Amino acid sequence: MSYLTGRLYRFRHVLYNNGYNTVAGVDEAGRGPLAGPVVAAAVILPFGPASFVIPDSKRVSEKRRDELYDEIYKVATAIGVGIVGPRRIDEVNIHCATLEAMGQAVLALKTGVDFCLVDGRFHIPSLSMAQRAVVLGDDRIDCVAAASIIAKVTRDRLLVELDHQYPHYGFAAHKGYPTPQHLAALQTYGPCPSHRFSFAPVRLAGQCSIDWGEGQVGSKDGTG
Repeated sequence: MSYLTGRLYRFRHVLYNNGYNTVAGVDEAGRGPLAGPVVAAAVILPFGPASFVIPDSKRVSEKRRDELYDEIYKVATAIGVGIVGPRRIDEVNIHCATLEAMGQAVLALKTGVDFCLVDGRFHIPSLSMAQRAVVLGDDRIDCVAAASIIAKVTRDRLLVELDHQYPHYGFAAHKGYPTPQHLAALQTYGPCPSHRFSFAPVRLAGQCSIDWGEGQVGSKDGTG
């Protein structure tokens, strides 16, 4: 066990010693983008320190995230994913939609959970099990870091698919974030059905919207 894997294991170790046998880490990706869903993941790792260092998804390259994604799926006891699309985000706001996706992710786990370690400042209100919100949890706890990798890679791949449907915006490159390229495309083409109309840049560009046609208004979950 390296110093780093041991440090990332400390939270789980304390919980195991207090009688919690199944601990899930929960994190999200996609709060800030102007388009696409917010995606959350919940990951249960086997008892004991991880066999490799699992960093926060923001600290590694896209190539390394893809490698870690495969490694985590190989070793994890269980993985759940939750996806909340842009129409729901517009309906309830991005904060509530994020917590909703996190709740979906935990409920999607095939294994019962005793305790959830949630990245950030907020508990997941839809869950009745014990949980703790941990600021910078994705940088401090191995199972939360693993959830950040799963959520980020899952969402990035959805945005690559969305790019095929709406190629004007460059979703494959910026993943829906408000880059200069994305903002310029919004000004030129207006928003598409997978944009978040409750976000100001999208709302302001709405007057330029292309008539995408009834058959192209995204899937039921709003991911396009």
